[in-house]
Amino acid sequence: MRRGSIFIILFILAVVLAAATLYLGNEYWIHRYDDLILRHASVYRVEPKLVWSVIYEETYFRSTVVGDAEEVGLMQVTPTVAREWAKQTGLKEIEQKTSDNVREFISEPERNIQVGCWYLEQLGEKYRGLQAQTAMTLAAYNAGPSRVEEWLEGVDRETISEAEFIKRIKINSTRLYVSSILRRFRED
Repeated sequence: MRRGSIFIILFILAVVLAAATLYLGNEYWIHRYDDLILRHASVYRVEPKLVWSVIYEETYFRSTVVGDAEEVGLMQVTPTVAREWAKQTGLKEIEQKTSDNVREFISEPERNIQVGCWYLEQLGEKYRGLQAQTAMTLAAYNAGPSRVEEWLEGVDRETISEAEFIKRIKINSTRLYVSSILRRFRED
């Protein structure tokens, strides 16, 4: 009887320890880039939690992911966006690095978050002050600004609500992407 009790106690301790390890490991995993996110989101006037939510959705914080359209890293930045960012910096050294090996350049987590924040800010600027600004920005980030313009045809962009805009997104994966990020972004 005593031997069985010891076994049960050890088993319970092992289960509790495993659960704690999984929880703490996951907390570390999803928050290990928080300082980088905060720094670059602040520079580009983007909400840090929005950036965090985009990274969660895009790659679940895996920095080595390369997408089907050659998008790279945590925020799935495209080589074209990275080159646009580099050109806008006006720094020849950065432009050269994006010319030489853009994929390697944006694979580095800090640079990836920096360029991704810049791009979110660029997209957000187009929709600043609109009721559906965040949804439009996310849709443009995922499907491209020209698609957002298609989905806004025939409606007053000033008054369309976020829910109405999301219903107008004709690409199901983009609609789910936007909805998922908005849900996570607004969670407490």
